[in-house]
Amino acid sequence: MTAPQTMFAKIWNSHVIAEIGDGTALIHVDRHILHDLGGSRALLDVKERKLAVHDPELTFATIDHTVSSAPGRKGTIPSGIELMKALRTETAAAGIRLFDIDQPGQGIVHVVGPELGITLPGALLVCGDSHTCTHGGVGALAFGVGWSELAHVIATQTLYQRRPRTMRVLFEGRPAPGVTPKDLILALIGTVGTDGGTGYAVEYAGSAIRDMSVEGRLTVCNLSVELGAKMGLIAPDEKTYAYLEGRPYSPKGAMWLRAVDAWRALPSDDDAAFDREVVIDVTKIAPQITWGTSPEHVVAVDGRTPDPAAIADPDRRKAVQNALDYMGLAGNAPIAGTPVDWVFIGSCTNSRLSDLQAAAAIVRGRKVASRVRAWVVPGSENVKRDAEAEGLDRVFVEAGFEWREPGCSMCLASNGEQLAPGQRSVSTSNRNFVGRQGPRARTHLASPAMAAAAAIAGAITDVRALEDGR
Repeated sequence: MTAPQTMFAKIWNSHVIAEIGDGTALIHVDRHILHDLGGSRALLDVKERKLAVHDPELTFATIDHTVSSAPGRKGTIPSGIELMKALRTETAAAGIRLFDIDQPGQGIVHVVGPELGITLPGALLVCGDSHTCTHGGVGALAFGVGWSELAHVIATQTLYQRRPRTMRVLFEGRPAPGVTPKDLILALIGTVGTDGGTGYAVEYAGSAIRDMSVEGRLTVCNLSVELGAKMGLIAPDEKTYAYLEGRPYSPKGAMWLRAVDAWRALPSDDDAAFDREVVIDVTKIAPQITWGTSPEHVVAVDGRTPDPAAIADPDRRKAVQNALDYMGLAGNAPIAGTPVDWVFIGSCTNSRLSDLQAAAAIVRGRKVASRVRAWVVPGSENVKRDAEAEGLDRVFVEAGFEWREPGCSMCLASNGEQLAPGQRSVSTSNRNFVGRQGPRARTHLASPAMAAAAAIAGAITDVRALEDGR
């Protein structure tokens, strides 16, 4: 009899080539995705060492970080153009599949991986981006690596990695109307902090996860790194298989049946032990909005900002006051009603078709407030085409949004797409750090529905009021 295993252990153990000692192992990498912000640099590094790409058929590339999201791609900055040219040259020379601009498959790396079936349950996948944990939403063990590690994977299809501890988060209960997967993961980060998952591979489970769509699960896993975790994953189930079946790079025919049979053995065993467990009652969660400069600075939309005077610890009191000052907010004040200048619906967190559908449901028949500039940036060329086939682009444009091309865009102020100093945005992205969306920019993280509600109201507002027709 073997001891019960977590899903993480099953995937990790099946990829270990050699134990190095001190908890470090040499592991095999199944799939590897490059993007324009570092892919060509890693490929050039390998070339300069006179090494070959070990398995070009296991590596994929896309353009997302440096390209303009403006209609027609007008305005891509010179450095972005050079990075894109370099990626095209180096992937062609290496025989690596590149999803180029305007091609089906181009888009934000963490959107296109699952969308194309490149990401599969039980696979070990890496990318030179910290939000690679997103891919765990379909049951992959996925994490971000640095540029030197990228070169190692390209040349050897292996990686040295220290084994993390395991943590399970149980989201139990049925979310109230207006509460989305983004709200659940923000509430968790607010509960345990941005270091609550440090050193762990986090498995999300519980009734709310089982009821959640696959795209919602991808959103939850996306913010694992904002929890401090390198890896986040969710057990595959019938929803996962239905989502992946027929994708361009998913197994076909008899191989599909064999793959699903193997994937059914991946979920954690009933008696598997985790190093840490956290239980979240989702019935107590309201729509969330961040107020400060960290994802853990989060509050219910009907709540108030923290009061520094009520915080005993002097260091924490100072940190809270500094965050409030940067954001231009008073302590112990309602967050709802805070005027906004921008709304950004996009990023690897919330730019999939279901995200755009949720936002469109709020804005349909309404108008963006006159003071607000609002963008929708689909996560991929396929998302854009599917949304346009449903007429979602017309819904947004008629409401006063700008309908853009796929890419990372304002999530990280890419290609100069950023707020002016002092401007405030409600963003569906994953980070609200100082300067993340531009120098002195002020970012509030929220769900697509909450962002859409802010665009209509011209201020942070409770989406539930709009959903009720008020």
